[in-house]
Amino acid sequence: MEDSEEDELLNLSLSVAADRERKKKGKNVSMSSSSSNARNKSSSYEGYEGKIFRLLQMREQMLRQDHRSRKGVVEDGNGLPLIHLLLTTSTCVDENNFDSSLENLTDLYQTVSLTGDSVQRVVAYFADGLAARLLTKKSPFYDMIMEEPTIEEEFLAFTDLYRVSPYFQFAHFTANQAILEAFEMEEERNNRSLHVIDFDVSYGFQWPSLIQSLSEKATTGNRISLRITGFGKSLKELQETESRLVSFSKGFGNLVFEFQGLLRGSRVINLRKKKNETVAVNLVSYLNTLSCFMKISDTLGFVHSLNPSIVVLVEQEGSRSPRSFLSRFTDSLHYFAAMFDSLDDCLPLESTERLRIEKKLLGKEIKSMLNHDHVDVDCPKYERMETWKARMENHGFVGTKISSKSIIQAKLLLKMRTHYCPLQFEEEGGGGFRVSERDEGRAISLGWQNRFLLTVSAWQPV
Repeated sequence: MEDSEEDELLNLSLSVAADRERKKKGKNVSMSSSSSNARNKSSSYEGYEGKIFRLLQMREQMLRQDHRSRKGVVEDGNGLPLIHLLLTTSTCVDENNFDSSLENLTDLYQTVSLTGDSVQRVVAYFADGLAARLLTKKSPFYDMIMEEPTIEEEFLAFTDLYRVSPYFQFAHFTANQAILEAFEMEEERNNRSLHVIDFDVSYGFQWPSLIQSLSEKATTGNRISLRITGFGKSLKELQETESRLVSFSKGFGNLVFEFQGLLRGSRVINLRKKKNETVAVNLVSYLNTLSCFMKISDTLGFVHSLNPSIVVLVEQEGSRSPRSFLSRFTDSLHYFAAMFDSLDDCLPLESTERLRIEKKLLGKEIKSMLNHDHVDVDCPKYERMETWKARMENHGFVGTKISSKSIIQAKLLLKMRTHYCPLQFEEEGGGGFRVSERDEGRAISLGWQNRFLLTVSAWQPV
Protein backbone atom coordinates (compact mmCIF):
# COMPACT_ATOMS: atom_id res chain seq x y z
CA MET A 1 0.00 0.00 0.00
CA GLU A 2 1.23 3.52 -0.69
CA ASP A 3 2.61 5.70 2.14
CA SER A 4 -0.40 8.00 1.91
CA GLU A 5 -2.71 5.04 2.53
CA GLU A 6 -0.66 4.00 5.57
CA ASP A 7 -0.88 7.55 6.89
CA GLU A 8 -4.66 7.48 6.53
CA LEU A 9 -4.87 4.19 8.44
CA LEU A 10 -2.64 5.64 11.18
CA ASN A 11 -4.75 8.77 11.34
CA LEU A 12 -7.88 6.65 11.77
CA SER A 13 -6.25 4.70 14.61
CA LEU A 14 -5.15 7.92 16.31
CA SER A 15 -8.59 9.47 15.93
CA VAL A 16 -10.21 6.45 17.58
CA ALA A 17 -7.72 6.65 20.47
CA ALA A 18 -8.17 10.41 20.82
CA ASP A 19 -11.94 10.00 20.84
CA ARG A 20 -11.66 7.53 23.71
CA GLU A 21 -9.37 9.89 25.65
CA ARG A 22 -11.81 12.79 25.25
CA LYS A 23 -14.58 10.62 26.62
CA LYS A 24 -12.50 9.84 29.71
CA LYS A 25 -11.96 13.54 30.41
CA GLY A 26 -15.57 14.53 29.80
CA LYS A 27 -17.77 15.81 32.60
CA ASN A 28 -20.12 13.43 34.40
CA VAL A 29 -23.72 13.71 33.40
CA SER A 30 -26.19 14.04 36.25
CA MET A 31 -28.77 11.61 34.94
CA SER A 32 -27.51 8.02 34.92
CA SER A 33 -29.86 7.03 32.07
CA SER A 34 -28.40 9.73 29.82
CA SER A 35 -24.91 8.60 30.74
CA SER A 36 -25.79 5.01 29.89
CA ASN A 37 -27.23 6.00 26.49
CA ALA A 38 -24.14 8.02 25.72
CA ARG A 39 -21.89 5.07 26.55
CA ASN A 40 -23.97 2.75 24.35
CA LYS A 41 -23.79 5.13 21.41
CA SER A 42 -20.07 5.61 21.94
CA SER A 43 -19.52 1.88 22.10
CA SER A 44 -21.56 1.34 18.93
CA TYR A 45 -19.69 4.11 17.12
CA GLU A 46 -16.31 2.81 18.19
CA GLY A 47 -17.43 -0.69 17.23
CA TYR A 48 -18.15 0.43 13.67
CA GLU A 49 -14.87 2.32 13.42
CA GLY A 50 -13.03 -0.69 14.76
CA LYS A 51 -14.62 -2.93 12.13
CA ILE A 52 -13.77 -0.46 9.37
CA PHE A 53 -10.22 -0.26 10.67
CA ARG A 54 -9.92 -4.06 10.63
CA LEU A 55 -11.43 -4.20 7.13
CA LEU A 56 -8.83 -1.76 5.83
CA GLN A 57 -6.06 -3.63 7.62
CA MET A 58 -7.10 -6.86 5.88
CA ARG A 59 -7.21 -5.05 2.54
CA GLU A 60 -3.70 -3.71 3.15
CA GLN A 61 -2.43 -7.19 3.95
CA MET A 62 -4.11 -8.54 0.81
CA LEU A 63 -2.35 -5.92 -1.33
CA ARG A 64 1.02 -6.74 0.25
CA GLN A 65 0.93 -10.54 0.49
CA ASP A 66 1.69 -13.18 -2.08
CA HIS A 67 -1.27 -15.38 -3.06
CA ARG A 68 0.47 -18.48 -1.70
CA SER A 69 0.06 -17.14 1.84
CA ARG A 70 -3.70 -16.63 1.58
CA LYS A 71 -5.97 -18.91 3.57
CA GLY A 72 -7.58 -21.71 1.65
CA VAL A 73 -11.18 -21.05 0.74
CA VAL A 74 -10.21 -21.68 -2.88
CA GLU A 75 -9.03 -25.27 -3.17
CA ASP A 76 -8.36 -27.39 -6.24
CA GLY A 77 -9.63 -24.68 -8.56
CA ASN A 78 -13.01 -24.63 -6.84
CA GLY A 79 -13.93 -20.98 -6.29
CA LEU A 80 -17.63 -21.58 -5.58
CA PRO A 81 -17.42 -20.88 -1.81
CA LEU A 82 -15.66 -17.59 -2.54
CA ILE A 83 -18.23 -16.61 -5.17
CA HIS A 84 -21.04 -17.55 -2.77
CA LEU A 85 -19.54 -15.32 -0.06
CA LEU A 86 -19.21 -12.46 -2.53
CA LEU A 87 -22.85 -12.76 -3.61
CA THR A 88 -23.97 -12.90 0.01
CA THR A 89 -21.94 -9.75 0.69
CA SER A 90 -23.49 -7.93 -2.27
CA THR A 91 -26.94 -8.65 -0.86
CA CYS A 92 -25.90 -7.32 2.55
CA VAL A 93 -24.50 -4.14 0.99
CA ASP A 94 -27.64 -3.64 -1.09
CA GLU A 95 -29.77 -4.02 2.06
CA ASN A 96 -27.51 -1.62 4.01
CA ASN A 97 -26.68 -4.34 6.51
CA PHE A 98 -23.54 -2.63 7.73
CA ASP A 99 -22.38 -5.19 10.32
CA SER A 100 -22.69 -8.26 8.08
CA SER A 101 -21.21 -6.39 5.10
CA LEU A 102 -18.10 -5.40 7.05
CA GLU A 103 -17.64 -8.90 8.45
CA ASN A 104 -18.04 -10.56 5.04
CA LEU A 105 -15.74 -8.09 3.30
CA THR A 106 -13.11 -8.64 6.00
CA ASP A 107 -13.37 -12.39 5.37
CA LEU A 108 -13.09 -11.83 1.61
CA TYR A 109 -9.94 -9.73 1.95
CA GLN A 110 -8.33 -12.56 3.96
CA THR A 111 -8.94 -14.97 1.06
CA VAL A 112 -8.61 -13.07 -2.22
CA SER A 113 -5.38 -12.12 -3.96
CA LEU A 114 -4.37 -9.93 -6.88
CA THR A 115 -1.87 -12.62 -7.90
CA GLY A 116 -3.95 -15.72 -7.22
CA ASP A 117 -6.18 -17.71 -9.55
CA SER A 118 -8.78 -15.97 -11.69
CA VAL A 119 -11.53 -16.34 -9.07
CA GLN A 120 -9.42 -14.83 -6.29
CA ARG A 121 -8.39 -11.96 -8.53
CA VAL A 122 -11.80 -10.98 -9.87
CA VAL A 123 -13.41 -11.26 -6.41
CA ALA A 124 -10.72 -8.93 -5.02
CA TYR A 125 -11.85 -6.10 -7.30
CA PHE A 126 -15.54 -6.77 -6.68
CA ALA A 127 -14.80 -6.66 -2.94
CA ASP A 128 -13.16 -3.26 -3.45
CA GLY A 129 -16.22 -2.02 -5.31
CA LEU A 130 -18.55 -3.22 -2.55
CA ALA A 131 -16.33 -1.70 0.16
CA ALA A 132 -16.39 1.67 -1.59
CA ARG A 133 -20.17 1.46 -2.03
CA LEU A 134 -20.60 0.61 1.66
CA LEU A 135 -18.33 3.39 2.93
CA THR A 136 -19.79 5.95 0.43
CA LYS A 137 -17.97 8.98 -0.93
CA LYS A 138 -18.24 10.70 2.45
CA SER A 139 -15.59 8.35 3.83
CA PRO A 140 -11.95 9.51 3.72
CA PHE A 141 -11.08 6.01 2.48
CA TYR A 142 -13.44 6.02 -0.52
CA ASP A 143 -10.94 7.72 -2.85
CA MET A 144 -8.19 5.38 -1.66
CA ILE A 145 -10.20 2.34 -2.75
CA MET A 146 -11.47 3.96 -5.96
CA GLU A 147 -8.04 5.32 -6.92
CA GLU A 148 -7.96 6.18 -10.63
CA PRO A 149 -5.02 5.19 -12.83
CA THR A 150 -3.03 7.96 -14.46
CA ILE A 151 -3.43 8.56 -18.18
CA GLU A 152 -0.03 6.95 -18.74
CA GLU A 153 -0.90 3.88 -16.63
CA GLU A 154 -4.19 3.37 -18.46
CA PHE A 155 -2.46 3.67 -21.83
CA LEU A 156 0.15 1.07 -20.87
CA ALA A 157 -2.55 -1.32 -19.62
CA PHE A 158 -4.58 -0.87 -22.81
CA THR A 159 -1.45 -1.52 -24.89
CA ASP A 160 -0.73 -4.69 -22.93
CA LEU A 161 -4.27 -6.02 -23.40
CA TYR A 162 -4.21 -5.14 -27.10
CA ARG A 163 -0.94 -6.98 -27.58
CA VAL A 164 -1.60 -10.21 -25.66
CA SER A 165 -5.36 -10.84 -26.02
CA PRO A 166 -7.53 -11.25 -29.13
CA TYR A 167 -10.20 -9.08 -27.46
CA PHE A 168 -9.61 -5.69 -29.14
CA GLN A 169 -7.89 -7.10 -32.21
CA PHE A 170 -10.91 -9.27 -32.98
CA ALA A 171 -13.14 -6.18 -32.86
CA HIS A 172 -10.82 -3.98 -34.89
CA PHE A 173 -9.82 -6.48 -37.58
CA THR A 174 -13.42 -7.58 -38.14
CA ALA A 175 -14.63 -3.98 -38.32
CA ASN A 176 -11.83 -3.03 -40.71
CA GLN A 177 -12.61 -5.95 -43.00
CA ALA A 178 -16.24 -4.80 -43.28
CA ILE A 179 -15.07 -1.23 -44.03
CA LEU A 180 -12.59 -2.47 -46.63
CA GLU A 181 -15.27 -4.53 -48.39
CA ALA A 182 -17.63 -1.52 -48.49
CA PHE A 183 -14.83 0.51 -50.10
CA GLU A 184 -14.16 -2.20 -52.68
CA MET A 185 -17.84 -2.36 -53.67
CA GLU A 186 -17.79 1.36 -54.56
CA GLU A 187 -14.30 1.48 -56.06
CA GLU A 188 -15.56 2.35 -59.55
CA ARG A 189 -17.30 5.52 -58.37
CA ASN A 190 -15.63 6.63 -55.13
CA ASN A 191 -12.51 8.15 -56.72
CA ARG A 192 -10.49 5.72 -54.57
CA SER A 193 -11.32 7.82 -51.52
CA LEU A 194 -12.38 6.43 -48.15
CA HIS A 195 -13.58 8.60 -45.28
CA VAL A 196 -13.90 6.93 -41.87
CA ILE A 197 -15.78 8.78 -39.14
CA ASP A 198 -14.72 7.27 -35.82
CA PHE A 199 -16.90 8.35 -32.89
CA ASP A 200 -14.27 7.21 -30.35
CA VAL A 201 -10.83 7.11 -31.93
CA SER A 202 -9.15 6.62 -28.54
CA TYR A 203 -5.48 5.70 -29.10
CA GLY A 204 -6.03 4.97 -32.81
CA PHE A 205 -4.89 1.34 -32.54
CA GLN A 206 -7.62 0.19 -34.93
CA TRP A 207 -6.33 2.00 -38.00
CA PRO A 208 -2.77 0.82 -38.83
CA SER A 209 -4.14 -2.51 -40.12
CA LEU A 210 -6.63 -0.67 -42.38
CA ILE A 211 -3.86 1.61 -43.66
CA GLN A 212 -1.79 -1.47 -44.50
CA SER A 213 -4.70 -3.24 -46.22
CA LEU A 214 -5.53 -0.20 -48.37
CA SER A 215 -1.87 0.23 -49.30
CA GLU A 216 -1.79 -3.33 -50.65
CA LYS A 217 -4.57 -2.34 -53.08
CA ALA A 218 -2.88 0.89 -54.22
CA THR A 219 0.00 1.69 -56.54
CA THR A 220 2.30 4.69 -56.82
CA GLY A 221 0.47 5.86 -59.94
CA ASN A 222 -3.00 5.09 -58.59
CA ARG A 223 -2.97 6.08 -54.95
CA ILE A 224 -5.80 5.63 -52.43
CA SER A 225 -6.93 8.45 -50.17
CA LEU A 226 -7.86 7.66 -46.54
CA ARG A 227 -9.27 10.35 -44.33
CA ILE A 228 -10.11 9.63 -40.69
CA THR A 229 -12.26 12.02 -38.70
CA GLY A 230 -11.82 10.93 -35.11
CA PHE A 231 -13.65 12.11 -32.00
CA GLY A 232 -11.68 12.00 -28.75
CA LYS A 233 -11.93 12.80 -25.06
CA SER A 234 -9.10 15.32 -24.89
CA LEU A 235 -6.98 17.48 -27.16
CA LYS A 236 -3.80 15.80 -25.91
CA GLU A 237 -5.11 12.32 -26.71
CA LEU A 238 -6.14 13.44 -30.21
CA GLN A 239 -2.74 15.02 -30.88
CA GLU A 240 -0.91 11.87 -29.76
CA THR A 241 -3.20 9.66 -31.85
CA GLU A 242 -2.68 11.85 -34.92
CA SER A 243 1.08 11.74 -34.42
CA ARG A 244 1.09 7.93 -34.22
CA LEU A 245 -1.10 7.43 -37.29
CA VAL A 246 0.65 10.04 -39.46
CA SER A 247 4.02 8.55 -38.55
CA PHE A 248 2.81 5.04 -39.42
CA SER A 249 1.23 6.12 -42.73
CA LYS A 250 4.51 7.67 -43.93
CA GLY A 251 5.76 4.14 -44.54
CA PHE A 252 3.17 3.72 -47.34
CA GLY A 253 3.95 6.06 -50.24
CA ASN A 254 1.00 4.91 -52.32
CA LEU A 255 -1.50 6.11 -49.69
CA VAL A 256 -2.66 9.67 -49.06
CA PHE A 257 -3.51 9.89 -45.36
CA GLU A 258 -5.29 12.68 -43.50
CA PHE A 259 -6.45 12.85 -39.89
CA GLN A 260 -8.87 15.33 -38.37
CA GLY A 261 -9.36 15.23 -34.62
CA LEU A 262 -12.51 16.60 -32.98
CA LEU A 263 -13.41 16.76 -29.32
CA ARG A 264 -16.43 14.75 -28.27
CA GLY A 265 -19.53 16.89 -28.34
CA SER A 266 -18.20 19.22 -31.04
CA ARG A 267 -20.83 20.66 -33.36
CA VAL A 268 -20.37 19.19 -36.82
CA ILE A 269 -22.22 20.61 -39.81
CA ASN A 270 -20.72 18.85 -42.82
CA LEU A 271 -18.25 15.99 -42.57
CA ARG A 272 -18.20 15.17 -46.29
CA LYS A 273 -15.38 16.75 -48.27
CA LYS A 274 -14.73 14.70 -51.39
CA LYS A 275 -17.31 13.94 -54.02
CA ASN A 276 -18.53 10.31 -54.08
CA GLU A 277 -16.13 9.22 -51.34
CA THR A 278 -17.02 6.05 -49.49
CA VAL A 279 -18.14 7.04 -46.00
CA ALA A 280 -17.83 4.53 -43.17
CA VAL A 281 -19.00 5.21 -39.62
CA ASN A 282 -17.14 3.41 -36.85
CA LEU A 283 -19.07 2.85 -33.60
CA VAL A 284 -16.68 0.69 -31.62
CA SER A 285 -17.54 0.64 -27.91
CA TYR A 286 -19.02 4.13 -28.17
CA LEU A 287 -22.81 4.03 -27.82
CA ASN A 288 -22.59 2.28 -24.44
CA THR A 289 -20.69 5.27 -23.03
CA LEU A 290 -23.54 7.71 -23.65
CA SER A 291 -25.37 8.77 -20.51
CA CYS A 292 -28.95 8.23 -21.66
CA PHE A 293 -31.04 6.60 -24.37
CA MET A 294 -31.93 10.02 -25.81
CA LYS A 295 -28.25 10.68 -26.61
CA ILE A 296 -27.99 7.26 -28.25
CA SER A 297 -31.05 8.07 -30.34
CA ASP A 298 -29.68 11.49 -31.32
CA THR A 299 -26.35 9.93 -32.31
CA LEU A 300 -27.96 7.26 -34.48
CA GLY A 301 -30.16 9.92 -36.08
CA PHE A 302 -27.07 11.98 -36.93
CA VAL A 303 -25.27 8.92 -38.29
CA HIS A 304 -28.29 8.14 -40.51
CA SER A 305 -28.26 11.71 -41.87
CA LEU A 306 -24.69 11.17 -43.11
CA ASN A 307 -25.98 8.42 -45.42
CA PRO A 308 -22.85 6.30 -44.94
CA SER A 309 -22.05 3.28 -47.06
CA ILE A 310 -21.53 1.23 -43.90
CA VAL A 311 -21.88 1.56 -40.13
CA VAL A 312 -19.83 -0.81 -38.00
CA LEU A 313 -21.15 -1.46 -34.51
CA VAL A 314 -19.04 -3.18 -31.86
CA GLU A 315 -20.43 -3.58 -28.36
CA GLN A 316 -19.52 -5.54 -25.28
CA GLU A 317 -22.13 -8.17 -24.48
CA GLY A 318 -23.98 -7.63 -21.23
CA SER A 319 -27.10 -6.48 -19.50
CA ARG A 320 -25.98 -3.77 -17.14
CA SER A 321 -28.29 -0.89 -17.91
CA PRO A 322 -30.12 0.84 -15.02
CA ARG A 323 -31.86 -2.04 -13.23
CA SER A 324 -31.61 -3.39 -9.72
CA PHE A 325 -28.15 -3.31 -8.22
CA LEU A 326 -28.06 -7.07 -7.61
CA SER A 327 -28.99 -8.02 -11.18
CA ARG A 328 -26.36 -5.63 -12.52
CA PHE A 329 -23.85 -7.05 -10.04
CA THR A 330 -24.52 -10.67 -11.04
CA ASP A 331 -24.30 -10.02 -14.78
CA SER A 332 -21.07 -8.07 -14.34
CA LEU A 333 -19.57 -10.82 -12.22
CA HIS A 334 -20.26 -13.39 -14.95
CA TYR A 335 -18.72 -11.14 -17.59
CA PHE A 336 -15.56 -10.16 -15.69
CA ALA A 337 -15.03 -13.69 -14.40
CA ALA A 338 -14.80 -14.73 -18.07
CA MET A 339 -12.41 -11.87 -18.84
CA PHE A 340 -10.09 -12.69 -15.92
CA ASP A 341 -10.21 -16.39 -16.79
CA SER A 342 -9.34 -15.64 -20.41
CA LEU A 343 -6.27 -13.66 -19.34
CA ASP A 344 -4.87 -16.88 -17.87
CA ASP A 345 -4.78 -18.14 -21.46
CA CYS A 346 -2.82 -15.07 -22.54
CA LEU A 347 -0.34 -14.41 -19.74
CA PRO A 348 1.38 -16.38 -16.93
CA LEU A 349 0.09 -15.96 -13.38
CA GLU A 350 3.05 -13.88 -12.17
CA SER A 351 2.97 -11.52 -15.18
CA THR A 352 3.29 -7.81 -14.39
CA GLU A 353 1.37 -7.09 -17.60
CA ARG A 354 -1.60 -9.15 -16.41
CA LEU A 355 -1.61 -7.35 -13.05
CA ARG A 356 -1.52 -3.98 -14.82
CA ILE A 357 -4.39 -4.91 -17.16
CA GLU A 358 -6.57 -6.12 -14.30
CA LYS A 359 -5.74 -3.29 -11.93
CA LYS A 360 -5.73 -0.30 -14.27
CA LEU A 361 -8.40 -1.34 -16.78
CA LEU A 362 -10.71 -4.15 -15.67
CA GLY A 363 -10.54 -3.41 -11.95
CA LYS A 364 -11.28 0.25 -12.55
CA GLU A 365 -14.33 -0.67 -14.62
CA ILE A 366 -15.61 -3.11 -11.99
CA LYS A 367 -15.40 -0.55 -9.20
CA SER A 368 -17.02 2.14 -11.34
CA MET A 369 -19.86 -0.19 -12.29
CA LEU A 370 -20.66 -0.90 -8.65
CA ASN A 371 -20.72 2.77 -7.69
CA HIS A 372 -21.91 4.79 -10.68
CA ASP A 373 -25.47 5.11 -9.35
CA HIS A 374 -24.24 6.55 -6.05
CA VAL A 375 -21.73 9.08 -7.37
CA ASP A 376 -20.97 10.91 -10.59
CA VAL A 377 -18.89 8.16 -12.18
CA ASP A 378 -18.86 7.36 -15.90
CA CYS A 379 -19.86 3.76 -16.42
CA PRO A 380 -20.59 1.96 -19.71
CA LYS A 381 -24.16 0.73 -20.13
CA TYR A 382 -23.92 -2.62 -21.83
CA GLU A 383 -26.72 -4.36 -23.68
CA ARG A 384 -27.15 -7.67 -25.43
CA MET A 385 -26.91 -8.01 -29.19
CA GLU A 386 -30.69 -8.30 -29.57
CA THR A 387 -31.21 -4.92 -27.88
CA TRP A 388 -28.73 -3.14 -30.13
CA LYS A 389 -30.26 -4.84 -33.18
CA ALA A 390 -33.73 -3.52 -32.33
CA ARG A 391 -32.32 -0.06 -31.66
CA MET A 392 -30.50 0.08 -35.00
CA GLU A 393 -33.55 -1.13 -36.93
CA ASN A 394 -35.77 1.42 -35.19
CA HIS A 395 -33.44 4.18 -36.40
CA GLY A 396 -33.57 3.17 -40.05
CA PHE A 397 -30.68 0.74 -40.44
CA VAL A 398 -30.64 -2.77 -41.86
CA GLY A 399 -28.06 -5.41 -40.97
CA THR A 400 -25.70 -6.79 -43.61
CA LYS A 401 -24.07 -10.21 -43.77
CA ILE A 402 -20.63 -10.67 -42.26
CA SER A 403 -18.45 -12.04 -45.07
CA SER A 404 -16.86 -15.47 -44.99
CA LYS A 405 -13.49 -13.73 -45.25
CA SER A 406 -14.19 -11.94 -41.95
CA ILE A 407 -15.06 -15.24 -40.29
CA ILE A 408 -11.91 -16.94 -41.55
CA GLN A 409 -9.80 -13.95 -40.50
CA ALA A 410 -11.28 -14.01 -36.99
CA LYS A 411 -10.58 -17.72 -36.57
CA LEU A 412 -7.00 -17.30 -37.76
CA LEU A 413 -6.51 -14.47 -35.29
CA LEU A 414 -7.65 -16.66 -32.41
CA LYS A 415 -5.34 -19.48 -33.45
CA MET A 416 -2.45 -17.00 -33.32
CA ARG A 417 -3.51 -15.56 -29.94
CA THR A 418 -4.57 -18.75 -28.12
CA HIS A 419 -1.85 -20.25 -25.93
CA TYR A 420 -2.97 -22.70 -23.28
CA CYS A 421 -6.65 -23.48 -23.90
CA PRO A 422 -8.00 -25.05 -27.09
CA LEU A 423 -9.74 -22.75 -29.55
CA GLN A 424 -13.46 -23.41 -29.90
CA PHE A 425 -15.91 -22.66 -32.67
CA GLU A 426 -19.65 -22.27 -32.34
CA GLU A 427 -20.49 -25.89 -32.99
CA GLU A 428 -18.16 -27.08 -30.23
CA GLY A 429 -18.45 -26.97 -26.47
CA GLY A 430 -15.81 -26.69 -23.77
CA GLY A 431 -13.32 -23.99 -22.85
CA GLY A 432 -11.19 -21.39 -24.57
CA PHE A 433 -11.94 -18.51 -26.90
CA ARG A 434 -14.83 -18.99 -29.31
CA VAL A 435 -16.01 -17.42 -32.57
CA SER A 436 -19.76 -17.51 -33.18
CA GLU A 437 -21.84 -16.40 -36.14
CA ARG A 438 -25.17 -14.98 -34.96
CA ASP A 439 -28.35 -13.40 -36.27
CA GLU A 440 -28.28 -15.49 -39.46
CA GLY A 441 -24.74 -14.37 -40.30
CA ARG A 442 -25.31 -10.65 -39.69
CA ALA A 443 -23.19 -10.60 -36.51
CA ILE A 444 -20.08 -12.29 -35.21
CA SER A 445 -19.18 -12.67 -31.55
CA LEU A 446 -16.03 -13.37 -29.59
CA GLY A 447 -16.66 -15.49 -26.51
CA TRP A 448 -14.85 -17.21 -23.71
CA GLN A 449 -16.25 -20.67 -23.01
CA ASN A 450 -20.04 -20.17 -23.02
CA ARG A 451 -20.00 -16.41 -22.40
CA PHE A 452 -20.14 -13.87 -25.25
CA LEU A 453 -17.64 -11.05 -24.67
CA LEU A 454 -18.28 -8.71 -27.58
CA THR A 455 -20.17 -8.64 -30.89
CA VAL A 456 -19.46 -7.02 -34.26
CA SER A 457 -22.23 -6.17 -36.73
CA ALA A 458 -22.45 -4.09 -39.92
CA TRP A 459 -25.35 -1.86 -40.97
CA GLN A 460 -26.58 0.29 -43.84
CA PRO A 461 -29.16 3.10 -43.81
CA VAL A 462 -32.45 2.47 -45.59
